[in-house]
Amino acid sequence: MKAFVRLVRSTLFFLVFSIATLLHSIICILVLPWLALPKRFKVAILLNRFVIWWFGLCCGVRYQIEGLENLPQEGAAVLVSNHQSEWETFYFQILVSPLCTVLKKELLWVPFFGWALALIKPIAIDRKSRTGALKQILQQGVEKLRQGYWVLIFPEGTRVNPGERRKFSKTGALLAEKSGKPIVPVAHNAGEIWPARGFIKNSGILHLVIGAPIDPEGRTVNEIYQQSTEWIEATRERISTPPSA
Repeated sequence: MKAFVRLVRSTLFFLVFSIATLLHSIICILVLPWLALPKRFKVAILLNRFVIWWFGLCCGVRYQIEGLENLPQEGAAVLVSNHQSEWETFYFQILVSPLCTVLKKELLWVPFFGWALALIKPIAIDRKSRTGALKQILQQGVEKLRQGYWVLIFPEGTRVNPGERRKFSKTGALLAEKSGKPIVPVAHNAGEIWPARGFIKNSGILHLVIGAPIDPEGRTVNEIYQQSTEWIEATRERISTPPSA
């Protein structure tokens, strides 16, 4: 019975999510080019707000967010997080704003959604060219931070299933050191509720924790990397729970 309920909920969520994404993308394509870039985010994240709300309502998910007080109140920062799901890509856009995400350039080729995404100017990289991608992130990331944009980096480079591990890159630490901006680590268990691979969504508590900002001043890249990575890994272990049956 529980499996059937999850199937019904997941199907309903997917249908509404797909329709909303298409309609919102079309609206963004028509409207965003006429708006200044900072104002584009207010329109663009309307979909994010809806998706987070609809997912919680439709799939029986409760959000438990810790550490909001750790977000710097003035100025931008580098946001680094583990990557398990699509959920966090939607949530981070409403957690801090304006936010510039580092993502693979192929996403911009997705009809309608990708075209709309391109209008808020993310840092779109070619993951096949590691050296070129790192150079691009550092150059564009420093400029975005100076302009007041937060920069989001998933140092694992791709979505990783709960329980699995992938080495973190030092990109976030390098950007923090080069820009002089703090790095804010985040950990969550979103993949247990909204699996990266699979149609069925799970009910339960989606837990996200925001760590204290790490000031790069007086620290080496390795020290910034080690402190942020160890915090994410330890916090991820603490909040990890098996998906509901």
